[in-house]
Amino acid sequence: MNRAFSPLFKSMLLALLAVSATASAVEAPKPAVKADAAKGAALYADGDAARGLPACVSCHGAAGNSTITVNPKLAGQHESYIYKQLVDFTTPQRNQPVMTTYAKMLSDADKKNIAAYLGTQLSKPGAAKNKDTIDLGKKIYRGGIASKQVAACASCHGATGNGIPVQYPRIAGQHQDYTVAQLTMFRSTKADARKNSAEMHTIAARMSDDEIAAVADYIAGLK
Repeated sequence: MNRAFSPLFKSMLLALLAVSATASAVEAPKPAVKADAAKGAALYADGDAARGLPACVSCHGAAGNSTITVNPKLAGQHESYIYKQLVDFTTPQRNQPVMTTYAKMLSDADKKNIAAYLGTQLSKPGAAKNKDTIDLGKKIYRGGIASKQVAACASCHGATGNGIPVQYPRIAGQHQDYTVAQLTMFRSTKADARKNSAEMHTIAARMSDDEIAAVADYIAGLK
């Protein structure tokens, strides 16, 4: 009996294995597409006229070094953080008229490519400007405000403002005007509030305008 059915059994087993292997090949997930910094550089510098997408450089400066103080410096920013923000701009969590419009025009690959390009650029240093508030800004950045339960900025963004990828951005040398604007939006409860960080909302809500201005000025001088 065993000898009679053995060849048939072997044939069936081989067929089943072949089907199983084919199914596994079909179901295997595709590898993640690697970001292309060169494509990101081209899109950043030239935009895409066919889609009506302007060049990022027009607002954020050559290689991400913005000279417009209300627009952030992006050079050297963590790749993963930039990608997250571009995604957030397409959601109610970070609604900004200009960036929301353009972020929605970018494909997921575009977002990753631009982020990869900016992450490799060298950020030009900034400078603190207000000597009268530098000590207050330094105190807040390094030690927080204990009486208001405001944590030290350095505890998340690092002693030199280099941040932690994905979670906390690099903020060293950032324009004072931009930092003030973001902290104010984190603090806001209005429709234009920035809602993509519960931590920053809690911290900013406990800070006065003077404290925000002082720490923003100190951050601008970090290297």
